[in-house]
Amino acid sequence: MSRVESLSKASDMDHHWVAKAWLSDVGLPQYSQAFHTHLVDGRMLNSLTRRDLERHLNVTKKFHQASLLLGIELLHSLSFDKEALQARRTQCEHQHVDPLVWTSHRVIRWVRDIDLKEFADGLQNSGVHGAVMVLDPSFNTDAMAVALGIPNSKHMIRRHLIEEMKSLIGPARANAKQDYERVGLGTPPTLLRQSSLGRPPNSTGRHTDDEASLRRRAVKPPVGFSPKGRSSRDLSCHGSYSSLPREVREEAPASTEGSPIRGYTSIEVTNV
Repeated sequence: MSRVESLSKASDMDHHWVAKAWLSDVGLPQYSQAFHTHLVDGRMLNSLTRRDLERHLNVTKKFHQASLLLGIELLHSLSFDKEALQARRTQCEHQHVDPLVWTSHRVIRWVRDIDLKEFADGLQNSGVHGAVMVLDPSFNTDAMAVALGIPNSKHMIRRHLIEEMKSLIGPARANAKQDYERVGLGTPPTLLRQSSLGRPPNSTGRHTDDEASLRRRAVKPPVGFSPKGRSSRDLSCHGSYSSLPREVREEAPASTEGSPIRGYTSIEVTNV
C-alpha cells in the first residue's frame, strides 16, 4: 500500500475513535481527554513523536510514551487499516495466538487464563498491550511480573509466568520480523535494538534523542543479526532495571540498551 493510500486509511480514524477506542485498546484511557481536546486523529497519530506526547498531551511517563508509540507502530505495519486490525483480533479472540495485535483487555484475559487471575487487575491502565510484549525487546518476564505486582518472594508463580511468556512471545517475535519483511517494511525497528530476544546488542554507544526512530522503514539489520528465530530462553534475560525494586536490581546483570525509543532506558510500568 502506498503512502497516500496509508494516509487515506488513517483519515478513517477520527479523533473520537482515537480518544475512546484506540487509547482503551492500548490500555491508556486516562489520556483520552487530552487526545480528544487536541483532536488527535489517525493522520496525527501518523506523525506523533515522543516530544509531542510529553509536551502537548501530558504523557510524561516514559513507559506510557513507549506504549503509545508501539501502538502507532502496529498501526503503521497494517497501513492504518482498522478493518484489517479488527479481523486479526477476531481470529485470535478465543485462542492464544498472534499476541502482536492483542489489546490491553486481551492481555488481561490471557493473564487470567494462565491462572494468574489474582494479579490481572494490575494491568488496568498500565499501557501493557500486545505490541509492547512483542516489539519491545526490553519488556521481559521481569517487567511483566512488576506490572502484575507479583512479589519477588513468589518464585514458583514467577517461574510459571516465565514459561507462559516464552511459549507466547518467542514465536510471535520471530513472526513479527517475517511479517515486516514480507510487506516491505524492513525489520521491526524495535527488534533491531537487540541482536536476540532480551539480549543486549554489541554496541555500547549512548542513544541519541530521535523521536522518529520507531517509524523508520527498510532499515538494514545490524552486523550479526540473525534472521532465524531465537531461543525462547532469551526471554528470561534482563533489560534495564533502574525502576525495578531494589532487591531485583541487586540480582540483575548490568543495565543494557535496547529500548523501543531512544532515551527510554528503564522499565517503568505503572498504572498511576
